[in-house]
Amino acid sequence: MLKKSMGDPSLIIPTENIGIKDSLSYEEIPVQVLDRHVRKLRTKEVASVKVLSRNQFVEETTWEAEEDMKKRYPHLFESEENADQGTNSLLSTL
Repeated sequence: MLKKSMGDPSLIIPTENIGIKDSLSYEEIPVQVLDRHVRKLRTKEVASVKVLSRNQFVEETTWEAEEDMKKRYPHLFESEENADQGTNSLLSTL
């Protein structure tokens, strides 16, 4: 048999602090590029990057198109470009 219970109003969480849309979805925000892979097709090459998103484990990473990720999230690729330039300048001095 069910009993009537009185809820504790101090345990209610205000919904305006949570960033959930009306459709109960949220946007995954990528934080790091883990790997890069180039697939060779008959007439072109397609570059993909393995992206780690916030609130995900490494096992849940996804492969995304590198061009799209560079357009939407250029800050993820800035450190790679700086590292490549440093390597190229080191090789040119040798």
